[in-house]
Amino acid sequence: MNVLTLLYDPSSEEFVYEKIIPAFRALALEAVPYSKADERLILSDSCYMTYLSDEMLSDVVMQALGKNCSFSFLPHPDMKEARQGYGISSDLNEAVADIERAEKSIKADLLLCNGKPVFSKVVIGESLSLMSGSVARNTFLAAFEKLGKVFTVTHVPQAYTITTENHAPLQTAALGIIAVLHGRSNLLSRQLLKDSYLNDARMHSLILAPKSIMQLVRFYAKSVFDSGKSRLPSFIGHIKSKAITIDSPEPINYAHDNNLVSAKSISFEVLEDALQIIPGRNLDAEVPAGEPIEVYKVSNMPQGEAYLSEIVAKPLSLIYHASTEEFKDLFVMLRESARATNPFLSLMVLSTLLATLGLFSNSSPVIIGAMILAPLMAPIISMSMGVLRQEKSLVYTSAKTIGLGLLLSYCAAILLTLITPLQNLNGEIIARIRPNLLDLGIAILSGIAGAYAHARKEVAKTLAGVAIAVALVPPLAVSGIGIGWGDWEVFSGALLLFTTNLTGIILAGSITFMLLGFSPFHLARKGLIISMMVVMLVSLPLGFGFVKLVRENNVIHSLKDYSVDGVVIRDVSVIKSGEPMLLQVRLVSDKPVSESKLDQLKNAIASKVGKEVELEIILSIKR
Repeated sequence: MNVLTLLYDPSSEEFVYEKIIPAFRALALEAVPYSKADERLILSDSCYMTYLSDEMLSDVVMQALGKNCSFSFLPHPDMKEARQGYGISSDLNEAVADIERAEKSIKADLLLCNGKPVFSKVVIGESLSLMSGSVARNTFLAAFEKLGKVFTVTHVPQAYTITTENHAPLQTAALGIIAVLHGRSNLLSRQLLKDSYLNDARMHSLILAPKSIMQLVRFYAKSVFDSGKSRLPSFIGHIKSKAITIDSPEPINYAHDNNLVSAKSISFEVLEDALQIIPGRNLDAEVPAGEPIEVYKVSNMPQGEAYLSEIVAKPLSLIYHASTEEFKDLFVMLRESARATNPFLSLMVLSTLLATLGLFSNSSPVIIGAMILAPLMAPIISMSMGVLRQEKSLVYTSAKTIGLGLLLSYCAAILLTLITPLQNLNGEIIARIRPNLLDLGIAILSGIAGAYAHARKEVAKTLAGVAIAVALVPPLAVSGIGIGWGDWEVFSGALLLFTTNLTGIILAGSITFMLLGFSPFHLARKGLIISMMVVMLVSLPLGFGFVKLVRENNVIHSLKDYSVDGVVIRDVSVIKSGEPMLLQVRLVSDKPVSESKLDQLKNAIASKVGKEVELEIILSIKR
């Protein structure tokens, strides 16, 4: 390339002759001022360098179509979009060096939007304003800036019909759509689009359709810590195609390379190998391998006439509200789950019998098997929804099913206890007669898991069933054992744990369903308040139990490896709190311990823990 025609902005003529032309040493330039009226400005089989604004360059490119022309670009102050799209450096000297070093031009596609070139992007609605700050800059400051806009601006989805060559028209609703030819230089699309090229005969459209404000907030929070490894979030659809048409019942407001435009319909078309260009240093102009790839990822987009009518032209809600279809499907399933069927009652009896045998044999694997077998998940989660939405019939049916299942389970556990000649408190039983606040935490997590699994079809419900059974079946069996033994402490402790877990699961399940959009807060408020009051009431004795647990742990910690005249205390456990406190300790000594030494040791321990103690002693002699 020895001679170039330099097309320049007439208003910058002085700068062109003083700065640009002298900057080129290896190239001879013929400077020609741009004139829109000159129809012979672009000649076939010619090489051009431009120093033009985006608007002027758009006119030049359209004139050059089909004329086998080659273009290189210099950074005009008003060529912001083309500079970004073609990777041109904003520094004049760097752009000049890139052109002089170029060995040859490359073929480049051209994206047209309603017949006009797109150099960087077309932004429909509010897509870029919501996303660019978090994804493109990926900083705490950017994320917090955008978070302010998320909560202070009203976001209203608009209805769109998106048509491509190889798919049926997609009717959806979105906050906005971003269209780009490639993602190699645009900061936003470069983070989100992979396998994107300047010359693969395809364009990209990103459809922003969050279901709630909180979904956007989660995306911002994730992007701050993503370290440039962003992936398309679930609420963004992606279409890669040669041509796309977007229609809407209402006028579509969009920004075409930052120029605001309005239209009823927008047509995108990719002209393959339309130009020969010399890309800048900021554009990775790879040549794609193989045939162009089509992408049509829209399964998570809002679809269905009933659902779209609920969300179009209405402000985006803070929390996602389930669609009518989603709610209908879940509610039908929960009503069925609330019924006391023969399989449910049979499995309740079998799981309780299995748990009771596991408790007697002090066998964790057997107890776990009972947890998996227990079917309590279904009616309890149904009751959570009934409490949430004040559905009296669902609450009544669920309560009747749970009550009948518990009655049969109690009968099974009591009968098995009466015919089993074992009455010793082992570790598995003791663990379930001293409940505390930690057990309430287990119940809450179980309720969240159960509700989430029911609301999301892709989650395996058996996992949540195991989690809920962990919190319910073993204490139910222990409570039945307490009745069979006539032991009030065993019965009342296990019953308290069972009651706490049951109410905690119902409360957590109700809150989870509300957060997933299955009930507005004003409808859920009464049920949530009642559930919360019940949980708080039951939590009072749990609080005392937790304080007691902390005190016992402090005693165990204070006596760990405590030594009195060569006798070391090991393996401390609290058998019974109160006055006096009963402790089991293992003493390690290198010689027999006399009775007077034991009395001395008891007094030292009492002084250490600050209260009177009784000891069960296991003595180990070192030899």
